[in-house]
Amino acid sequence: MSKKIQNQEEIAVNEVVSKTEKWFEENGKKVIITLVALIILFAGGYAYKYLVMDKNETAAAELIVAAQEHLKGENPNYELALNGNESGAGFLEVIEQYGSTDAGNIAKHYAGICYLRLGDLGNAAKYLEEYDAVGGSVICGIINAQNLGLQGDVAVEKKEYEKAADLFEEAVEESENNYTAPYYLYKQALALVAAGKNAEAKACCQTLIEKYPNSMEKSAAEKLLGL
Repeated sequence: MSKKIQNQEEIAVNEVVSKTEKWFEENGKKVIITLVALIILFAGGYAYKYLVMDKNETAAAELIVAAQEHLKGENPNYELALNGNESGAGFLEVIEQYGSTDAGNIAKHYAGICYLRLGDLGNAAKYLEEYDAVGGSVICGIINAQNLGLQGDVAVEKKEYEKAADLFEEAVEESENNYTAPYYLYKQALALVAAGKNAEAKACCQTLIEKYPNSMEKSAAEKLLGL
């Protein structure tokens, strides 16, 4: 491997990680805070009907709300969100008690996010992978895409770049909209560069530029095409 290609791979890895961190800081809190409400209201109140009818769903949703409180504000406390305290349960308790419910499924996604932010890649991968994709609305697709994208982030951290690229590709397919699709397409391209697959990376960039010309990622994709 030439020194130039090696340097390109290192730059790509750094960009994947730093872009992930920036995006989460700017958007992750909003996603976390609103996720439960959006999920339980998908498909015209379909899930809400079951929430009302099923006491386990109600109890699990209430516990998630308590865990969410630790994720609000400028300094989220991921440890407390996971483990809870005397004031309320954490996501792990929701999973333990109500893991088979819809709310428990959401808690697995949350737990994966918390572990990733804490740098525990093993548990982050475990809980993100345990989350079952949900359907019924556009927002569900976005959440499913986020889950796949976060799994891709874990793979990047583990230097499993080809696996990461595949996960980012799945994230694009899960929610093809003007915001998440170009975001994950660009991350896919960066992961492919890190894997030494520059031709495939450039194909991703070209797709991004052609399909999402007004996206924030367009200029970065154009620069990546120059590698």
